[in-house]
Order: sequence, then C-alpha cells, then structure tokens
Amino acid sequence: MEAGSEPLPLDILITNVVCVFRVRCHLDLRHIALKGANVMYKRDEGKVVMKLRRPRVTATIWSSGKIISTGATSEDEAKIGARKCARCLQKLGFQVRFGAFRVVNVLAVCSMPFEIRLPDFTKQQRPLASYEPELHPAVNFKIKPLTASMQIFSTGSITITDTSGEQSTERAEGARPEMRRKKTETTELLAMAK
Repeated sequence: MEAGSEPLPLDILITNVVCVFRVRCHLDLRHIALKGANVMYKRDEGKVVMKLRRPRVTATIWSSGKIISTGATSEDEAKIGARKCARCLQKLGFQVRFGAFRVVNVLAVCSMPFEIRLPDFTKQQRPLASYEPELHPAVNFKIKPLTASMQIFSTGSITITDTSGEQSTERAEGARPEMRRKKTETTELLAMAK
C-alpha cells in the first residue's frame, strides 16, 4: 500500500444487541408457558424464554414485567423484536404497555488487514491497554471517557463492546490509524534488524 493512498474502509459487523424494556404489568409465567408459542418455562429460575423468528431474537421474561432481549443485529431490529415480544404478551391477555426501552450492550467485530504485535501495542498505550497473556489472548483496550471496550487479538481481529452501535463503529474506525502506525513502526524495526 502506498503512503498517499486512502486506507480501505473497515468491515464492522454488529453481531449482538442486548436491550431491556418493561411492559408495566405483572406477568403470569405459567400462563405464558401454557398458552404462548416458542417459549420455555424455567420455573427454578423464575423466568420464561421466548424466541422470535423474525427478527431472530431471544427474550427473557420475568413476572415483574422486565424483559431482556438479545440476538438482534441492529438497534432498530432490537426495538422491533422488543415490540413484537410485547405484542405476543398482549395477545395472551395481559394489559401490556411497552416502555423504558434502552439498549444496554452492543457487540461488534471487525478484522484488520494485518497482524498486531500485542506487547508493543500495550507498551505504547499503557494507561488504556492491558495485556495478560496468561489470562486472555487479547489486549483489553478501554476508552475511559466513553463506555467502549475493545478486545484486540494478535491476528488483527477486534471485538468491540459498547452501549451504542453507532459509537462502536466510530471507535473501531478511530483505532485503525493508531494500529496502522504501530504496524509500520514494527515493520521498520524488523527491516533495521536485518
């Protein structure tokens, strides 16, 4: 790649969006288990697990009316899945009022087109990066003023955990120039060693 050319855009893929919402009514879990479709009643844990096919989400339902939805691939899809879950409960006869929806976690992955030397990267980014190869094969890179956390692997694979999908893609795009600079520095050091 030439020095003056534009870097290729990263292909960032959101793999999981976790959201929480409330239906503002008490739910009879036994009734949901007997009358609902695609549900599993976990009596010992005090919850019902409902799976929707489109969008492909899994909702964990508690009797208090709190519901956690996982498995969506975008924030819009997560909201549609949450509303469909609430509608299924409404069809079962509950007085459901959808509310308090919020996205609590977004997991995104991307891959850099080069390998990363984790010890060198960690030394340069010491206050923000921590690397314990005995415990985990990746660098844990935390962005302090924000809520993002990145797991950076030596293969160039990056996992981003954040509370917003748009912010996750911005974090990965922002980290790319720093990693590219580290790659050129290590390449120059290897050339000098030869």
